[in-house]
Amino acid sequence: MEALLVDELPEPPGWQYEPKWDGFRAIIDKEGDDIEIWSKSGKRLGRFFPEMIEQIREMSEKRLMLDGELVIPIGDRLSFAALQARLHPAASRIAKLSRETPSRLILFDALSIGPQDLRHQPLSHRREALRNLRSSMTGSSLMLSPASLSLEQAKSWLTETGGALDGVIAKPVDEPYRAGERAMRKVKQLRTADCVVGGYRKSNGGGVASLLLGLYNAAGQLDLVGFCSGLDGGARKDLLQVLEPFRGGPGFTGKAPGGPSRWAPDKSGDYIPLTHDLVAEVIYDQVTAHRFRHGTRFHRWRPDKDPEQCTLDQLVREIQPKELIQLMGKG
Repeated sequence: MEALLVDELPEPPGWQYEPKWDGFRAIIDKEGDDIEIWSKSGKRLGRFFPEMIEQIREMSEKRLMLDGELVIPIGDRLSFAALQARLHPAASRIAKLSRETPSRLILFDALSIGPQDLRHQPLSHRREALRNLRSSMTGSSLMLSPASLSLEQAKSWLTETGGALDGVIAKPVDEPYRAGERAMRKVKQLRTADCVVGGYRKSNGGGVASLLLGLYNAAGQLDLVGFCSGLDGGARKDLLQVLEPFRGGPGFTGKAPGGPSRWAPDKSGDYIPLTHDLVAEVIYDQVTAHRFRHGTRFHRWRPDKDPEQCTLDQLVREIQPKELIQLMGKG
């Protein structure tokens, strides 16, 4: 199941609220001794988290399909950088990291447990089955995510946890598991979007002036939605090396940079196109007509994100009339 980014959590009844964790979304698939961890984009993650594979192997149930979030705590924070460090080709490096910074799995849904296929059951039933499963487990690496039917509790998670929590998810209590659909709602601590880097512009000195950001429209074309120039010195320094392997791609196949201009027709679309492989999470303020109104700020690379998941429906954040009135000082 996917989540639609919203400004406010939906009002009860009919919703269950859960913290949104800053980790790798993961589907646990166990069939006897055959165990795999799948990312949301369908990539195999098991080899990168051998310690979690062993934890799942020790569970008494022979068949399982669970939905959760892989996290790695470093101190009192969940470290996304530590998760990214696991995506390494060397098995010796992965083994070392699995001992030094072991992962945790925060469980929040169950698709099947033993012979029971739970996908068509309502969330309330799936949650109870997951709670019973967790009560039979031992060890602290597998945890059950907190959940509440109270909107006040959900709001307190947002206000009292600072930046340690990624946000809050609202799930419909009476609905089945709707795989691939944006059936859930989410409020994030930061207003962010995962975008495909479709190209970049060069500075006068030959470096990277800005990243050009794209999202797929309903026709499957990559539309330009804005740019990112808020890169710190460290990120900017190595950026050309990051971008170079992806040069020569189609760039933007939908709405593209520039466009016909009678004032400077030779420079209207002047940019370096890239393949559709790099995904960047950026921080933004407002959206108008499916575009970032201002330049965005680079937050992090998302190697775990499938570029095809970067769609325009992330940006259902058009400014509301009441917000416009407030901005103009009339509210």
